[in-house]
Amino acid sequence: MAKVPSSVVAAGGLVGGYGVARWTRKRQLGGAVLAVAGAAAAQQWRVRAGGKAAGALTAAYVAAFAGSHPLAKKVGAWPAVFGAAGAVALASWAVADRNA
Repeated sequence: MAKVPSSVVAAGGLVGGYGVARWTRKRQLGGAVLAVAGAAAAQQWRVRAGGKAAGALTAAYVAAFAGSHPLAKKVGAWPAVFGAAGAVALASWAVADRNA
């Protein structure tokens, strides 16, 4: 079975977490999706790129989540989430997935 790239897991966590929170109206449930996907991506990053890279990518994941909130006030919620997810996916691909 093919492994899902960490870039897809991370981006999916950001988009999926927001989608679940919005559609269920339960922020905690969206947060759980965000956390589970972030932990899965972090594990892949650690295995593929090492601890320092995993730490940096995890920080980027959290920063993208936090940064999407003020950005949403300027461009809208979905564009902010997709922008944050795209940035994290690109960083993850460049650091951990490109040579995998």
